[in-house]
Amino acid sequence: MENHKLIITPKTKVGELLDVYPQLEEVLIELVPTFKKLKNPVLRRTIARVTSLQQAAIVGGLSLDKIINALRKEIGQEMDHSHPTNIENTAQPNWFDAAKIVAILDARPAIAAGEHPLEPVFSGLAEMKEDGIYELITPFVPAPLLDKVKDKGYLVWTKQEGEVFKNYFVKE
Repeated sequence: MENHKLIITPKTKVGELLDVYPQLEEVLIELVPTFKKLKNPVLRRTIARVTSLQQAAIVGGLSLDKIINALRKEIGQEMDHSHPTNIENTAQPNWFDAAKIVAILDARPAIAAGEHPLEPVFSGLAEMKEDGIYELITPFVPAPLLDKVKDKGYLVWTKQEGEVFKNYFVKE
């Protein structure tokens, strides 16, 4: 049975997906365990509204094909194999210099409490000197936030250290 209420694509927002297909919440959580946090109503209303499946793939460290096809299979939509893996390059960029880190925000406690670190990050970036580097520590790759930082004219690099992700921002 083909379902066309919402065609699942890389740009589909997680919130929109779950509004139309609430039964996909468990499938999404199984694929990306970090999304257990979607059961928190605050995160459901905030992060889920701005996070695309493309970004969810990055957060989960999965290929976009795997997420989209698992969700489509569950609701009877046609499978799609046209989306490449969306894992960002992890090689250290030339602009990174640990000595230039001028601000550090460990967002793990805020995220665990259901808060979004967007406002403190942008406040910190606004106060930072031009050639400084901002470090954001998170428990997963915060793909939607990284996209917003890039849109504001910053270069972004993320590296994983064990269970922690260190995200670095510098003005272009």
